[in-house]
This record gives sequence, structure tokens and C-alpha cells, in this order.
Amino acid sequence: MNQDNIIKGRLMDLAKRAYQQNIYTYSNFLSVAELSLLEEIRDDISYIHYECFGGNELCERQIVEFGSEEDFGYPGHFPIAVIKTTPLLEKFSDSLNHRDFLGALMHLGLERDTLGDIFVKEKTAYIFCLENIADFICKELTKVKHTNVKCELANIDIPALKPTLVDEEFPVTSLRLDGIIATLLKCSRRESLSFFEDKRVTLNGRVTGRNSTLLKEGDIFSVRGYGKFIFSGSGGNTRKGKIYVHIKRYI
Repeated sequence: MNQDNIIKGRLMDLAKRAYQQNIYTYSNFLSVAELSLLEEIRDDISYIHYECFGGNELCERQIVEFGSEEDFGYPGHFPIAVIKTTPLLEKFSDSLNHRDFLGALMHLGLERDTLGDIFVKEKTAYIFCLENIADFICKELTKVKHTNVKCELANIDIPALKPTLVDEEFPVTSLRLDGIIATLLKCSRRESLSFFEDKRVTLNGRVTGRNSTLLKEGDIFSVRGYGKFIFSGSGGNTRKGKIYVHIKRYI
């Protein structure tokens, strides 16, 4: 059995348990590609509601929650904690990046699916993880590369991680997703298509291979490695008949 089928089997088991026992069930953190497997089993788990969340609207790695307040009569709680990691002596700390922190965490023997996104802001890292390993990380993560660090639990609502949106406007021949991505990222249509083939494009939180999708106002899309965007609508035409589109870019 390949890895995709194993993950789909686990998700179907969680959905079944939530439905039969009337309790919320949760997956571990899943990558964008793994989350796309939900689409393949949507019909098989249509009897139960599910939501995906990673702890912050910018998080790509997310947990699946099966169940709803409407079903069970009480709200669920995603088992996500955030750990704030800072150097003990900022003046002498290394310039650390996402890979450095992930490597240090994996060196502690943690499985990748227990860890969500890691955001590095200047010399501070915010590590999203499962609640049941948060205390272990706070105790054991004392060094990243050559830098001694301290860890503490943080409120999941982190002002430093609130996104900044920048407005952009440009003309396109149509509202097709592939054409908008090509213009937005200043790449060829062929390169834009390769993003879909490599499963790097998400639309409203789901990996999509439908490059010809026509965007609607409010749609949120991303290209892994290039950023996240909101389609704010269209209006006006150029002399050559192109359509002006309005995009908000997360920075």
C-alpha cells in the first residue's frame, strides 16, 4: 500500500470514529499535497463535516477536524500550540532560517506530522505543533545550530504573524487561474502550467490541478514558493479588450 492510500485510510477511520462515537477526531499535521487527498475521499466521508486549520491563516500545514458543533452540540478544539523561540543572547546569535529550526526539532526525534508551520521573524521563531508535544519542545529545544535558545508557549493569536496585504492591479485576457498566475508571477504560460502539474497551486485551501478555473471574487489562491493571494474582483478594460483584475498579495 502506498503512502497516499495509508493517509486516506487514516482519514476515513477518523471520520468513521467521529460519526459513530459522536466525538471530534483530529488528524496530525498534513502537508498541502496530503490535504488534497481529502478531495479524493470526499464522497466516502460525506456523512460527517470536516474543517482544516493550521493555527493561523497563513499556515499551509493543517490538521483535519471531523465533526461540528451542529452535530455534537459543543465546539471543537484544534490541538495546536505555538512555541515562541528566541536566542538567549541576541547579539551573538546566528542568522537562523526555517530549515535550521526544523532540523533542530527533527534532531529531537520528533515526527514531521507532529509539527506545523514554522515562521521566522528576524531572530524569533514561532513553531506550530501538537499540544501534546509542546512541553517537551519547550524543555528540550535549547540550541539551534550554534545558538542557544529559550522556548515558551505563546498565545495562538500572534500580532507579529498578522498578514500585510498589498493591492495589485494588472490586465489579463481572461479570469482563468493559470493566466492570472502567469501574469502575477511574470512567468510563461507553460511555467504556470507546471505549477499545477507539480501540485504547487492551492485554491481556497485545496490543491487544484484545474488550471482553467475562472476565479470569483474572494477566492484565495497560492503557489508554493511564490506566495499567497486574494482575488478581489475585476473591472474595466484596456483598449485591446483585456480585463483589469485586482489582487491582494500577502507579504
